[in-house]
Amino acid sequence: MANSIKADPLFEGHSSTATETNGAEDSGMCASSFLSLAQADSKGPQQAPGDQVQSSTPNTTHRVIEPSVLYFGNPVGVVSSLNEAGTSNLAPISSFWALDNLLVIGLGSDGHTVANLRRNPELVLNLANGETWQTVEKLGGMTGADPVPTSKRKGSRFIANKFEAVGWHPLPSDTVAPQRAAELPVHLEAKVTSIHDEPDGLSIVYARCSRVYAADELTVPHTSHVNPERWSPLVYNFRHYFGLGERLGIAGHAEVS
Repeated sequence: MANSIKADPLFEGHSSTATETNGAEDSGMCASSFLSLAQADSKGPQQAPGDQVQSSTPNTTHRVIEPSVLYFGNPVGVVSSLNEAGTSNLAPISSFWALDNLLVIGLGSDGHTVANLRRNPELVLNLANGETWQTVEKLGGMTGADPVPTSKRKGSRFIANKFEAVGWHPLPSDTVAPQRAAELPVHLEAKVTSIHDEPDGLSIVYARCSRVYAADELTVPHTSHVNPERWSPLVYNFRHYFGLGERLGIAGHAEVS
């Protein structure tokens, strides 16, 4: 299966088989009060040390599958990078994660974003919410490269000014040259530290976040915390767009309960 996965023609960070052409803050935490409440509210008998735990075999049956993509629910972002002319390019992605202030971003090696980042190693990762999915999908059919790369999905077209094309408004960044997208609620400015190329046209971009902007309504007043009940990221689930459902629980080290 690993050898059959190739760069997705829709998002610069997606993967698909060659036969498919369709597509689209974590800081130190303190939660001792939550833990004590959770323990006090727990139901059922407490297990004493050394007691045997009764278990049963799950009824679930598993089988081997070979999916064309491994998007079991990925957040969606839009990367701003600097074009050679000094303008900002926008590219939707769904292959990224963060470790402390390190961003790890997966992109197609022949995409316009990677070319921009090799020349000017700065970016803004703009995070999308559910309200913006249609615009994100529209961006997926555009490219800042002329001529259009063959890896792009059928019908893709060259667009020099993507901000204008989708009706978004650019905002100046503080620590990097590419502009931020005003219509998206979270902006992570970052400086690229390295780009690692993998076989089959895949590139992994490592970047250190240098500044975070968040829409005021998403934050806890007078703090740097994001209210998780107000932040609902756009999720790419096997090429379908989803928002978040109801909260299922709170991590033991969460800062906001």
